[in-house]
Amino acid sequence: MSMHTNEQVIAVCGQFAFDAPVASIKVCGNGHINSTYIITTETGKRYILQILNTAIFKDPVGVMNNIVAVTEHIRAGLIAAGEDAERGTMRVVYTTDGKNGYADEEGRFWRAYDFVEDTICRLTVDSPETFARVGEAFGDFQRRLADFDASALIDSIPNFHNTKKRYATFLASVERDAAGRVASVQDEIRFITDRAEKCALIVDALESGELPLRVTHNDTKLSNILLDEVTEEAVCIIDLDTVMPGSSLYDFGDSIRSGATSAAEDEPDLDKVHFLPDMFKAYARGFIKGCGGALTEKEISMLPDGGYLITLEQAIRFLTDYLDGDTYFHVDYPDHNLIRTRTQIKLVAETEQYMDELRAFVADLMKQ
Repeated sequence: MSMHTNEQVIAVCGQFAFDAPVASIKVCGNGHINSTYIITTETGKRYILQILNTAIFKDPVGVMNNIVAVTEHIRAGLIAAGEDAERGTMRVVYTTDGKNGYADEEGRFWRAYDFVEDTICRLTVDSPETFARVGEAFGDFQRRLADFDASALIDSIPNFHNTKKRYATFLASVERDAAGRVASVQDEIRFITDRAEKCALIVDALESGELPLRVTHNDTKLSNILLDEVTEEAVCIIDLDTVMPGSSLYDFGDSIRSGATSAAEDEPDLDKVHFLPDMFKAYARGFIKGCGGALTEKEISMLPDGGYLITLEQAIRFLTDYLDGDTYFHVDYPDHNLIRTRTQIKLVAETEQYMDELRAFVADLMKQ
C-alpha cells in the first residue's frame, strides 16, 4: 500500500467535517487491504482516515452506503436500549459537503470514522473461552441487525460466498489449465468434485426461503472486534467493508474455518492440521447466545454445515487460484496456494468425521 506525505493527508482531512484542524498524523499498519491513518486534531479528538481499495471494492459509494445503513441501525437500537451508542458501533464522519466519502483528483476514495477510544484489538484466539466470546460478539451483531432489511444492501463483492458459483469457476479453471498444473493435483481435484453436491446447500436454501436473508459481516475474526481495554469485553464490530446480504451460516462458517483449527492455513505439515471440535462447540455456544433468539431453528441446525461448507469453499478458491497461476491470493512461494488447499481439504475431511457429533451438539443447544 502506498502512503502519502503529511501535506497530502492534511489536504484530504480538510474535506472531512472533523472537529478541529489536524495536529498529528500516524500511519496505522494493521490493515492488509486499505491504507489507514490515525488523525488527531488540535482538541485531542482522534479519527480513522482510510483509502478504500477500489481494486477490490469497485463500488465504494455503495460500500459506504451499506456501512452507514448498518451502523445507524445498530446505533438506533443501542440508544433505544439505553446502551453506549458512542462506542457500540462505528460512526462515519461525513465530508464538509455531506457525503460519506471523498474521491480525490487521482481517483482514490477516502473515508473517515470516529476513533473508538479505550479499546484494544487482539489478533489470536488462545482458548475455547476466548473463541466463545468471539462467537457471542458476532452473534450479537446478528441480533442487532435481525430486523434490518438485508435486501436493501448491495453486494460489496458479488457472489462472495456463492459456493455454487465458486465451484463452477473451479471446473472452468480445471478445463482451462492455464498454468499447466492440473495433472499434478488430481487427488485434490477429485476430493472437491466428489463433494460437488454440497456446494449448492446454502445458496439453494436462501433462494427457496428455507434460510432467511440476513446482514452478514463476512470477515468474522477476532481482530475485527474492538475490546474494552480494561475488561476486554466486546465493544463493537469493525471492518464492515464486506457487509452485504447473505446467510448467518456464512459468518458462522468463516469463524469456524479460521478458528476451529490447530494450525495456520498455510501449514505445510498436514500432521499438524486438525479440526478442533471443542473450539467449534465453544464458538457455537457463544454465537447462539449472542444471537439472543434471532436465529431460526433451521439456521441453528445447519451451523455445522456452515463451518463445513465455508472451509470447502476456501479449498475450492485456493485450488482455483493455483490452477490459474496464482493470480488472486498473494503467494510467497510457487506451491503456496496448493499448501493452503491441502490444509483446507484436511479440515473438511476431519469435519466430516465429526459431523454427527456436531449436529447432536447444536440440537442439544436448541433445547436449552
